[in-house]
Amino acid sequence: MDYLILAGIAEPDNLHPNLSKIFAYTWQLKKDGKSEGTIIRTTRALKRLSQLCNLDDPEQVKTILATSDNKNSTKELLTQILTGYYKHTGILWTPPTYKREQTQYFIPTEQELDSLISSARKRNATLLQILKETGARIGEILKLKWSDIDAERKILYINHAEKNSNNRILPISPKLIDMLNNLPRTNDKVFPATFNSIRNSFQGLRNRTALKLGNPRLKQIHLHTFRHWKGTTEYHKTKDIIHVKTILGHKKIESTMIYINLENALFQTDTDEYTCKTAKTIQEATDLIEHGFQYITDMDGIKLFRKHK
Repeated sequence: MDYLILAGIAEPDNLHPNLSKIFAYTWQLKKDGKSEGTIIRTTRALKRLSQLCNLDDPEQVKTILATSDNKNSTKELLTQILTGYYKHTGILWTPPTYKREQTQYFIPTEQELDSLISSARKRNATLLQILKETGARIGEILKLKWSDIDAERKILYINHAEKNSNNRILPISPKLIDMLNNLPRTNDKVFPATFNSIRNSFQGLRNRTALKLGNPRLKQIHLHTFRHWKGTTEYHKTKDIIHVKTILGHKKIESTMIYINLENALFQTDTDEYTCKTAKTIQEATDLIEHGFQYITDMDGIKLFRKHK
């Protein structure tokens, strides 16, 4: 219940009737197993709307949505939140339709991510390194237990996937293993903190580092940006969208396809000149792929590869 207080909700006995309904709904979300981030986001949205209009009057709510300066993607999210709230409270409403704009994801350079990691304190630096290496969601990392880490085999288990994603087993680097081993183990969780506190800490780190390094681009980085960076760069290295889908835990390939467009935009080249190589064995093909070559086709029993000069 602490995160409900952080989101601006007090104890239920002290609430205005509208806030009592919001509390009852968000508490139901908690019982339904929704993530902490989802509950905080829902609570804040409903509380803000209740300050602008009467939530019990759906037409008044729709007027507020229609006349607000929010992007259509935000209005769509608010409509989804309201639909769940009205279903819970038994209020009839016909939800408006908003067409989501094409989202333009900001993908930082690896150096920019590393500058944030190196500027963070030990525990937060470790958390950011996990986000970078695994592409996991912050909610999944906050549920991570020490028993989910196999230091000997250098793997990490995502056993509490969010957004209806798949659980997965992900490789991690020796560097990250060392960072984890240097953390105190005072809890069964690796990061015994709330989403709100982690987000606020990260925003402070991001702003300070941007000012210190004179790089305002850092202010565009969010915790979820690490996931988009991982998906984009992993596809660039492998050109294997199924591999990226598995790493990110997506159940639908459509969710992963965005990284093809991002990779094409970020890593486009001005030359059509290629270095071509051939491979007769699995080992030769593996070596070429590890050096950035892309498989093209088979010819006379030989595999052809190429990469940009």
